[in-house]
Amino acid sequence: MSHQFDPSILRQYDIRGVVGDTLDEGDATALGRAFATMARAKGFGSVAVGRDGREHSPRLQAALIEGLRAGGLDVVDVGMGPSPMLYFAAATLDVDAGIQVTGSHNPSDYNGFKMLLGDGSVHGDAIQELGAIAEAGDWSEGSGSYAEKDVLDAYVARLTEDFRGGTFRIGWDAGNGAAGPALVKLLETLPGEHRAIYTDVDGAFPNHHPDPTVEKNLADLKALVADHDLDFGIAFDGDGDRIGAVDGRGRVVWGDQILMLLAGPVLAEHPGATVIADVKASKTFFDRIETLGGAPLMWKTGHSLIKAKMKETGAPLAGEMSGHIFFKHRWYGFDDALYAAVRLIEAIHASGHSLAELIDAMPQTVATPEMRFPVGDHDKFQIVDDLLANLRASGVTIDETDGARVTTEDGWWLLRASNTQDVLAARAEASDEEGLDRLVAQIDAELGTLGVSRH
Repeated sequence: MSHQFDPSILRQYDIRGVVGDTLDEGDATALGRAFATMARAKGFGSVAVGRDGREHSPRLQAALIEGLRAGGLDVVDVGMGPSPMLYFAAATLDVDAGIQVTGSHNPSDYNGFKMLLGDGSVHGDAIQELGAIAEAGDWSEGSGSYAEKDVLDAYVARLTEDFRGGTFRIGWDAGNGAAGPALVKLLETLPGEHRAIYTDVDGAFPNHHPDPTVEKNLADLKALVADHDLDFGIAFDGDGDRIGAVDGRGRVVWGDQILMLLAGPVLAEHPGATVIADVKASKTFFDRIETLGGAPLMWKTGHSLIKAKMKETGAPLAGEMSGHIFFKHRWYGFDDALYAAVRLIEAIHASGHSLAELIDAMPQTVATPEMRFPVGDHDKFQIVDDLLANLRASGVTIDETDGARVTTEDGWWLLRASNTQDVLAARAEASDEEGLDRLVAQIDAELGTLGVSRH
């Protein structure tokens, strides 16, 4: 019996859609069958499965497990928790694969699946292959076993197993996401004074949207830090694989700044090591890694792509502007916001300064938030190709790692095709507002020649 997925849910890094519209239990079961078929063809036999705190996650997980077992995979159900807890289970239990049922930081009506097979994430062509297997209906057959395994305590214990100190007064915002229960247990073991909000799991996200890269979502954390005169604050996204932070003065610490702070102790132990950031990261970041004696590497945006590049280069640390932080140093190489928080505490402690002082010491730049240009029916990748051709002809300094990153005397601007939406995403950074205005005008002008505008 074949099954056709809505093509919109087969994305670059994972599978994700709107429950009851583009995604339902039938899709979950078919995905289980297709995943089992792919895994069995590679000689794999077992999979750990977890879920986030969304209201529809239990039934989607049950449907997924039904498909996995019917395809002949033995299933270990690790229950509800953050995505990194599932990654931890896949790394430490005797299983060959892992799937987390999660809508990540999307609104509450979304859900989806993040998948690991063997020693890598399932992304790109492999996700399209799952769609093709389902459409062909040429499934593996079997009757896999089912077991439940509680890994929450083991995961939390591992987070601080080799903790290197730092006693601070910290505010925490779990955003009613799946990281809440793990955070509560973590704070019982961390030294210092801790005040945590929204640690109860609620898939309706009643307090704010669980995306810490959008500043308005950090308003309650800023208030918590200010009201209790805390040293800094840390926030998580809906499934706990992305971190956000504010300093003691309520300033947002962006993903590349967090990565700069985390890199110091890693490079002290591994001089000359590669540290990876995505193409959205500040020039300040790449300069800082060089100053610290590391080898900065700019790579494509997307957690699956960064993980693959880490494996290829042996990098001990990588990160994205979106708050995905990947530690191979003293960890397993996956993106884990709770572990990144523990390491951030260590790094601030090791510096001998407050987080606010560390931010003060960073070069001051001005940057746009991510700008989005809808492209409608036009091929977003073709537009980027046309843009690159125009830029090459004009002789500007350009990096083509992922879209176009153009460097000028004012700073730099980036334009790339989003892997998750039909938009072009742009960002610019300069040393002052006048320079930033010139960069944004350049983006608008280049896109104008291609018939694309911001509205």
